[in-house]
Amino acid sequence: PCAAVEVKNEPILGFKEGSKERSELEKALQNLKGKTEEIPCVIGNEEVWTKDVRYQLSPFNHSHKVSKFCYADKELLNKAIEASVAARREWDLKPVADRAQIFFKAADIISGPKRAEVLAKTMIGQGKTVVQAEIDAAAELIDFFRFNAKHAIQLEQQQPLDSDGSTNTMLYRGLEGFVAAVAPFNFTAIGGNLAGTPAIMGNVVLWKPSDTAMSASYAVYKILRESGLPPNIIQFVPADGPVFGDTITSSEHLAGINFTGSVPTFKRLWKQVAQNLDIYRNFPRVAGECGGKNFHFVHKSADVRSVVNGTIRSAFEYGGQKCSACSRMYVPDSLWPQIKQELLDVHKQIKVGDSFSRIKGWLEHAKTSPHLKIIAGGNCDNKKGYFVEPTIIETTDPQEKIMNEEIFGPILTVYVYPENDYKKVLHLIDNTSPYALTGPQAYTLCPDTHICVLEFYIFNIHL
Repeated sequence: PCAAVEVKNEPILGFKEGSKERSELEKALQNLKGKTEEIPCVIGNEEVWTKDVRYQLSPFNHSHKVSKFCYADKELLNKAIEASVAARREWDLKPVADRAQIFFKAADIISGPKRAEVLAKTMIGQGKTVVQAEIDAAAELIDFFRFNAKHAIQLEQQQPLDSDGSTNTMLYRGLEGFVAAVAPFNFTAIGGNLAGTPAIMGNVVLWKPSDTAMSASYAVYKILRESGLPPNIIQFVPADGPVFGDTITSSEHLAGINFTGSVPTFKRLWKQVAQNLDIYRNFPRVAGECGGKNFHFVHKSADVRSVVNGTIRSAFEYGGQKCSACSRMYVPDSLWPQIKQELLDVHKQIKVGDSFSRIKGWLEHAKTSPHLKIIAGGNCDNKKGYFVEPTIIETTDPQEKIMNEEIFGPILTVYVYPENDYKKVLHLIDNTSPYALTGPQAYTLCPDTHICVLEFYIFNIHL
C-alpha cells in the first residue's frame, strides 16, 4: 500500500484571526508560558537523567527557561552506541515499506494533532514568528518525512535490467554501524531530517540535538516514537559538542556522520575520522552542510521594487540566522541612490522583538573601519532578550572581511559598483568568499546577464 501513496507538499496555513489553526496555536503558546520542560537523554526505552544539567533559554526573553535537559557523557554515549548496533540488523531487514509507514504516520501527526505543539515550541524556543515556524517545523519537516519515505520506496523499485538467462536484483541496505546526526539550532525540520532520513534507509542513529532547539527537537523525537519507531533506532542524546564528537569518532562502529552546522566544527569531525580511519569496521560516510555568505547581485536592468523587497526579506527574516540569508549585495552605481532610499524606507517599517549582543563585534568593527559606513540600524543589547537591530552597511572595499566571513545575523553589506563592470563583479563575487552554498538572487531583466550568472557554480540560485 505504501508504494501507491501519493505525496504532495504540505499546505502552509494562514493563521488568520478566528481560524482553527490560530486558536490551537494560541492555546499551545499559552500552555508553554513561564513553564520549563524537563528533557532526559533517551536510550532505547530508558529515560536517563544525568547530573550534567543545562537550560534552553527563550532568545527573546532569556529569563524564561524553556527546557531543562541532561547532557550525556562519554560512558552514556558508548552505551547508546552499543544498544543501537545491537538493534541494527533487525531494523535493516525490515521491509522499506514498513519503515516508511512510520514516517508517513509521523508526518500525519505533525500535520494534524501535534502541529500547534511543534510550532509553539519552535517559536518560544528558537525565536521564530508563526510564519517562519510554519514553513519550517510544519511544512518542511512534514515534506522531509513524506517525500523521503516515498523516495526510499521508489528507489527499491528501480531494479537493473535482466539479461538472457539471468535475473539482476538490487538490494539497498543500511550501513554497518551507526550514523551520528548533528543538528543545528535554526531549523526544527533539519534536525528531524538529519536523524530521520538515515533511519528510513535502515540505519540506526545517535541524534545530538542543538541545545537551543531542544524543546522542539524532543517533541519531534516523541512523535517518531509514538508513530511506531522501535527503541534504539534513534537515540536522543543531548551532549557537549566536543565530547560527542570525540566519542563517536573513536568508536569502531561509526558508519556515518550527517551534519549541519559551522565549518570549523565539521572540519574537526572530518579530521578526527581521517585520523581514526584504521579503527573503523568500514569507511564512514561524512556528509555536511555548512555555512554560507549569500549574495544578491543587481544588474542595471533590475526591477528596484523586487530588489528591495527580496533583499529586506532575505537579510533580516529570522534575524539573518539562516545560511540562505542575504549578507552581501552588489549594486550598480546608477541604481544605488534609488535602491538605498527604498531600503531605508522599508527598514524603518521593520518590527523587531525584545532584546542580543552576539553580533556586537561586527557592529563595532563597522563603526571603526574606514571602508564601512552604517546607513541603517547598528544597535544591539541583551537586557531582556538577545537583540541585534537589522543593519545595512555600505562598503567601499569589496574585499573587506565583512564581505568574506559568515556572520549569521541581521547585517547586510552593500558594495556599489560601476554599472558597466557587472562581468568583473561576477568574478569578484566568485572569488571573494570561500562560501558557495547559496547565491539566491540575481536581479536582472537582461538575458545576456542570466547567461553570465549561470557560468558560476552556486549550490542554490534564483534568477
